[in-house]
Amino acid sequence: MTHKRTAFFISDRTGITAEMLGHSLLTQFDDVSFTEITLPFVDTPEKAAEAVAQINRTAAKDGQRPLVFSTLVDAALSGIVLQAEALYLDCFQVFIAPMEAELKVKSSHTVGRSHAVRNNEYYDRIDAINFALAYDDGQSTKDLSKADVILIGVSRSGKTPTCLYMALQYGIRAANYPLIPEDFTTMKLPEAVEGYRAKLFGLTIRPERLQRIRDERRPGSKYAALGNCEYEVRTAEALMRQENIPVLDTTTRSIEELATVILQQTRLHRHVY
Repeated sequence: MTHKRTAFFISDRTGITAEMLGHSLLTQFDDVSFTEITLPFVDTPEKAAEAVAQINRTAAKDGQRPLVFSTLVDAALSGIVLQAEALYLDCFQVFIAPMEAELKVKSSHTVGRSHAVRNNEYYDRIDAINFALAYDDGQSTKDLSKADVILIGVSRSGKTPTCLYMALQYGIRAANYPLIPEDFTTMKLPEAVEGYRAKLFGLTIRPERLQRIRDERRPGSKYAALGNCEYEVRTAEALMRQENIPVLDTTTRSIEELATVILQQTRLHRHVY
């Protein structure tokens, strides 16, 4: 039997940190179905009191205490939310207190520090995202030399979302270029990327999965036919093996896992946090 509970993510800023940590912890409980609610920008006593009221209403409706994951930095605000009828989990203090003891210095307790615009990191992230969009699906090849990595593979094998994720999460300048039937006829890399072999990384996918994805885009087309998908995947993999390009199968891997493996194998380092 699946149990149902409510979890709140509360922050004085965007709530991203509380969401990421809290959600990761919740996934460890397979037999519980969680309703997840984010309350960002809780940065005044009035907003903290409103959050407490909402949590208490939820507790009354559910008949059991919600879980509250908090990244509130201000002790006064934390003290208010702590009074809610809930299990209160302070995501910062569980780490900050022992770190202060070990380092023998007090932390700054600065609100919004983890997502602040500082040291040009924010602009590096935006530049990486713009680069991924500009160099998506071979739209441009003018400055491919500026790419940190270039993903290649058949159409709809996961190149675009992987590039965007690497740009957003790591600040990596990722371009992608499709392998098309003309490349399979010559069994040569596209001329546009041939000169950047050291930056190439291949993505592949099982034909059955590719067929389902393509059929949603172009139902009943030759492009989406299983036979065509099998041919393209088989030939693309052969071409990439021939050219000694590392390849990852995207069929059962998440975007997060794909990006991590690519960075690890290419020895690229995170540019932003």
